Amino acid sequence: MSELYSVGFGVGTCNSKGDWLEVYYPQPLLRPNAEVAAAIIETLKIGNGNTALALDSAQLQPLADKLSQAGAEEQAAILRQFAGSQRPLVATVLFSDDAPQNVPEAYLKLHQLSHRLVKPHETKLDGIFGKLVNVAWTNRGAIDLEELPQRQLEARLKGEHLDVACVDKFPKMTNYVVPAGVRIAHTARVRLGAYLGEGTTIMHEGFVNFNAGTEGPGMIEGRISAGVFVGAGSDLGGGCSTMGTLSGGGNIVISVGDNCLLGANAGIGIPLGDRCTVESGLYITAGTKVALLDDAGKLVEHIKARDLAGKSDLLFRRNSVNGAVECLTNKSAVELNEALHSN
Repeated sequence: MSELYSVGFGVGTCNSKGDWLEVYYPQPLLRPNAEVAAAIIETLKIGNGNTALALDSAQLQPLADKLSQAGAEEQAAILRQFAGSQRPLVATVLFSDDAPQNVPEAYLKLHQLSHRLVKPHETKLDGIFGKLVNVAWTNRGAIDLEELPQRQLEARLKGEHLDVACVDKFPKMTNYVVPAGVRIAHTARVRLGAYLGEGTTIMHEGFVNFNAGTEGPGMIEGRISAGVFVGAGSDLGGGCSTMGTLSGGGNIVISVGDNCLLGANAGIGIPLGDRCTVESGLYITAGTKVALLDDAGKLVEHIKARDLAGKSDLLFRRNSVNGAVECLTNKSAVELNEALHSN
């Protein structure tokens, strides 16, 4: 019997041509057991390749019955709720963890991340930008940009207002998933595909991109770029940023270890180990020349910041007299405010 990598039963939005704009998966599955996989494959009569299959009403009850027999009662209940819906329905079945080939596959993988089924870099997202389409995200749902003017006119003629919150390939996460145990002050600043561990707080100016996020707990007042993962107990101060692979980081995977502190308006272009501190206002890139100091504060040598990538217990600061970037052992433990980490 074939094994499945992931399955999602979703309800979404198509444009007037029948092209998918977005898909909502209430409860995606990762690596379902053999009985569930068999029920899906046999009922939908699908082959061994990744596929996104439009569901019709005649398929819902037989599939729900087979899933119930296989012990997947929660998924069966979702399918029963789909019955009678006039919205486009889809079953996305992934036999392997390959790069997404269409909108339903891309959305299933983004849901995996925000549902905490996988962490950043644990599922293939290569080429996802090319598979997603720019959409007008409105108070009436997702609308194709070519169809937006007509929809705006129709709303006005009815005395209604069509509010366009943004135009983007990615929607905000909270319209699809709200993970347990998190606080998000400004929901538009967290994209679907973000991974937020329990105990994470995202303040108003905090931002989390897709395929990025936090282990939790943590206080995020800065920017977590695509591909960046922040360890447990770490805080990102107001206005700070992390350089992602989409914003100039190249093929270096940027990460922040456990119990780190990035000061306000600081930034990093190298991965940090555990218990590291970057002084407020200091931006470190891989090529930054750093004065490495010994325990007595004396110069040992000048090195590039990339040579310190991933190392723990470091304090990065700028010498206020000569402007040099310095690094020394961070002897004092970073005592993060426990109240900030309490949800």
